[in-house]
Amino acid sequence: MTIADILMMIAVVCIWSLLLVNVVLIVAGYLYYIESEGKEVPPIKGEAPFVTIMVPAHNEGMVIIKTVESLLALDYPHDKYEIIVINDNSSDNSSELLADLQERYTGRNLIVINTDKVTGGKGKSNALNIGFQRSKGELIAIYDADNTPEKTALRYLVGEIMNDDSLGAVIGKFRTRNRDASLLTRFINIETLSFQWMAQAGRWKLFKLCTIPGTNFIMRRHIVEEIGGWDVKAIAEDTEISFRIYMMGYRIKFQPKAVTWEQEPQTLKVWFKQRTRWAKGNIYVIVKNIPLLFNRSAKRIRFDILYFLSIYFLLLTSLVMSDILLILHALGYVHTTIAGLSMFLWLLAITLFVTGTFITIITEKGEMRLSNLWIILLMYVSYCQMWMVVAAYGLYAYIKDQIFKREAKWYKTERF
Repeated sequence: MTIADILMMIAVVCIWSLLLVNVVLIVAGYLYYIESEGKEVPPIKGEAPFVTIMVPAHNEGMVIIKTVESLLALDYPHDKYEIIVINDNSSDNSSELLADLQERYTGRNLIVINTDKVTGGKGKSNALNIGFQRSKGELIAIYDADNTPEKTALRYLVGEIMNDDSLGAVIGKFRTRNRDASLLTRFINIETLSFQWMAQAGRWKLFKLCTIPGTNFIMRRHIVEEIGGWDVKAIAEDTEISFRIYMMGYRIKFQPKAVTWEQEPQTLKVWFKQRTRWAKGNIYVIVKNIPLLFNRSAKRIRFDILYFLSIYFLLLTSLVMSDILLILHALGYVHTTIAGLSMFLWLLAITLFVTGTFITIITEKGEMRLSNLWIILLMYVSYCQMWMVVAAYGLYAYIKDQIFKREAKWYKTERF
């Protein structure tokens, strides 16, 4: 067996091990979806608790009004929640739009905090910390500035967390509002349903763990106070705070019936910028929490740490190595006797990907379309392969930030 054979075998074993882990998560997630369909969301017992909804926003004039109006229309008692919009160092017309909104909704608990480059402008985590100082709720809910939650979303999140003292946070589900805007948004819609949310549901089903997604979630106020707020160095503040909630002994539950709709990137340039930011943020969280692998009190969350490590380092390395070896083999520079086996496994992986993805997305209304089959196939050979570039660039950006000690800042996702 040649060195090329050994390297190819290692790459294939790593790739398939992670593929099978994701298949198990998706199957478990599918079972959880079936179970949850037949269950009612726990009702709020007694008097509804007071909730603070925080919306961090930077130059979001294009979408902020629709977002705030959807929050004002929630079917939660209007005297039992406040909305705090942190208009953070915006240079567009957000301030004027929000002031007009306050006038139109006089009497409602709508608070707008306008910061400048001195008090704000240092990213989402810093904006959330500013908003939290003004908050009064015993529960804290977060929505991104492009979200339009369904009327029941907050009530479902509150009912779930108030029904179980072991829960530190409850997350809902987000759907793609502009899924038919472009081929890219069709890909993102499928990715969201099949991988982000089915995997979340699977992790809850198997390990009673979930990761906060950054929007459409609720958490207990005293947790934020005890952990000292959001980590201002964290770009992926959602993943980072999830690990700290775990370490306090709480669980984070996924409630798929609490739904919000959000706008996704419609161009490759905007998507790449957003996803490399996510990758860089998650790598920061991984590096920060690696010591927990050797901490006995972190036993429950070792799976998540190893999972993120495997995705961003082991899988990336294995995919790049196998692709390089196959190309070199085809060009005649190296010889590997398992190239044929690798090709067979690749075709099998495509079959599993298309079949599993299609089965999971049809759990959602409006997704039972045969056209999704070719979209999923095209997604595998294009969109999924771009993930390698995103992850590699995210790693490069993280290392560069550490070398130059760069301060966190807003990474604006362009709206449409």
